[in-house]
Amino acid sequence: MRLRTDIFVSALLRRVFAKGDFAAVEAKGADEAGAIFIRQHFRDGLETLYGPAPQSLFDDETSGERLFEKRLTREKPDRVREMLERERKFDPDLWIVELEADELGDIVPLGDGRENPL
Repeated sequence: MRLRTDIFVSALLRRVFAKGDFAAVEAKGADEAGAIFIRQHFRDGLETLYGPAPQSLFDDETSGERLFEKRLTREKPDRVREMLERERKFDPDLWIVELEADELGDIVPLGDGRENPL
């Protein structure tokens, strides 16, 4: 069974704060099953955007997890904002979480099974 979105986001924020980094919810979507997009801010002003991984990456072991994939890597904020606006037109119940962290480690589970290489 998949964890509710609001609980997943709450746990994500706690993990980020526990590392001494900053996180905030930019947009709150559906509590039970809203899609989550993560904006990772870097000190140089660029951002990386993570979105839900495609269902094809899920197997029996990962069917209850939330997995993410990189949608944009170290892009200008305007480009990230444009992509999120397009996603919001398609799904108005999505969540947007902002993280200010240079390294995410294992905080964001990637769909390819690798630890985040940042």
